[in-house]
Amino acid sequence: MVGAGHLGRIHSRVYREIGGVDLVGVVDAREDRARGVAERLGSKGYKAVGELPSDLDVVSIATPTVAHAEIAIPFLERGVSVLVEKPIAASIEEADAMLAAASRSGAVLTVGHSERFNPGIRAVAEFAVRPRFVEVHRLAPFSFRSQDVGVVLDLMIHDLDLLLHLVCDEVESVDAVGGNVLTTAEDLANARIRFKNGCVANVTASRVSLEPLRRMRFFSPDSYVSLDLQKRYALAVRKGPRWESERKRLSELDPASLQDPRAFVFGGLLEIKEAHFQDETEPLKAEIAAFLNAVRGAGQNPCSGDEGRRALALAVRVLQSMDANAWRL
Repeated sequence: MVGAGHLGRIHSRVYREIGGVDLVGVVDAREDRARGVAERLGSKGYKAVGELPSDLDVVSIATPTVAHAEIAIPFLERGVSVLVEKPIAASIEEADAMLAAASRSGAVLTVGHSERFNPGIRAVAEFAVRPRFVEVHRLAPFSFRSQDVGVVLDLMIHDLDLLLHLVCDEVESVDAVGGNVLTTAEDLANARIRFKNGCVANVTASRVSLEPLRRMRFFSPDSYVSLDLQKRYALAVRKGPRWESERKRLSELDPASLQDPRAFVFGGLLEIKEAHFQDETEPLKAEIAAFLNAVRGAGQNPCSGDEGRRALALAVRVLQSMDANAWRL
């Protein structure tokens, strides 16, 4: 494990909890922090990557984004499979170098877009929603972490990856605005993304909000789905079994004649389904388990390096649009 900060500690704990895995070491530039995390988990702490044993099978990297490529490429070139936290790298060029190293050695390169394993996201995929409009809000109080990048690469990139994953089409245009509040990078941003199939997404991210919020809403020709990713709650509204017959009567009905208008609408014209996912597996644990299965040849890569690069490329387009609109204060 490389990185013993907030996410690195969680990765280390998950590896210790998963059967068939030996956590051989934790690395951090702050050696005391590395040793503290390692000792609690029965492992060893190191100050430098070069101090790790040479016979590794996999490594997780949860360092500042600017160090991802520098750390990952030597491992990938040796054939060590890598799970690197999002975003894959600080630039497209660095991402391409990582992909090339993985391709040469055959190592698995996975990018930590763990929101894919949020049960609400899996539910949207199972609902087979074909969104025409998507509205996303990812807001968080200032955390004092990830100050090497702005909110687009820190938070919004989660939702950019999810959009690419769920809409399954190429991006046609991006129009974005944003500004800095506490740091020298953007702390809040909004992007309007249009896909070639006509789907439009309005995505807002902030890391200077008073309260956290992680919500996605999908509008399609035959359904509406609202997800609260933080509360793990989903609400789906679909055409009911009497959609066609009852809809034809709407213009003829006198609302005053209906004893219960709500029952009329949701008693067959539309149907509602609610779901709570409180007892589901921790998304990061599910992601790491899927990564390990891919390394063993027992499953698909949960988020390939190519997919991570695609999310980064879209994030770069958001930042470029922000610059073009003169909204990076």
